[in-house]
Amino acid sequence: MTEASDGRRGALPPGVSHFRELGARLREHDYLADEGLSTAIFLSLKLGRPLFLEGEAGVGKTEVAKVLSRILKTPLIRLQCYEGIDVYQAVYEWDYARQLLHIRAAEAFGGEDRERVERDLYDREFLTSRPLLQALEHRGPMPPVLLIDEVDRSDDEFEAFLLEILSDFAVTIPELGTVMAERPPVAILTSNRTREVHDALKRRCLSHSIEHPSFEREVEIVRLRVPDAEERLARQVAAATEKMRTMDLYKPPGVAETLDWTEALVALGAKELDEQLVEATLGSVLKYREDQQRSANSGLAALVSGVGGAGRDA
Repeated sequence: MTEASDGRRGALPPGVSHFRELGARLREHDYLADEGLSTAIFLSLKLGRPLFLEGEAGVGKTEVAKVLSRILKTPLIRLQCYEGIDVYQAVYEWDYARQLLHIRAAEAFGGEDRERVERDLYDREFLTSRPLLQALEHRGPMPPVLLIDEVDRSDDEFEAFLLEILSDFAVTIPELGTVMAERPPVAILTSNRTREVHDALKRRCLSHSIEHPSFEREVEIVRLRVPDAEERLARQVAAATEKMRTMDLYKPPGVAETLDWTEALVALGAKELDEQLVEATLGSVLKYREDQQRSANSGLAALVSGVGGAGRDA
């Protein structure tokens, strides 16, 4: 059931009727989205369609769900995907320890019908809700934001299961029946492109690819998220990070690492970059030892030289 006419769907924030208005709201909550991303999020909210965000780690995919949770003033429910994840980790699990205690208590006190005891074992009170069931059972003025993070790390079987969830926003528990969302959650799926996600899953969603920002946009993001950073330092860090992304690293730095590095430099009282500072804080931007060594071997001075030059300075 994916029709936009479904009255249960759609969750635009109050006062937002255009993607530019949504972009302004995102900025108010310290998230700088370009026009394409603002449009994709707006349509996802207006049409009640899941949003599939693809891009390298650190470009801000997960942050979209977090900021939407704040804008909509609704809970963020996160499902972190990994290899081998299944229904029991994602949807529900019976609390076997409590069921066993129930059986022992019935045996100790006696007098209860055996069939009734067995029926009671599968009462709702013995069910542990995992993220997907929590999202379906949520009751409130606004639907929750459901973040299905790094779906590319899951396997084919779990992807197939997600098709049902994203189509009907319902799940069947054999012992209890079908649970359907009162209002479908705002679903955000992310992928780091470690493998291709099946077309069938993508077809259930609106899709948008988030790339590394341009230099000027990255400077703007740094200034927005780390307001204590000097303009010159923000531009130097953005330029140096841009250089690192050309070094064929195992894990090129994303925007998240740019922000980490800037915060570390500000904490040290830095006003501008120099070779000594780069060497001392390299672990804030490059999280793998091999990448740190490769960067150092390329010459730390190269990361500093020219970063305040023409076209890169205020």
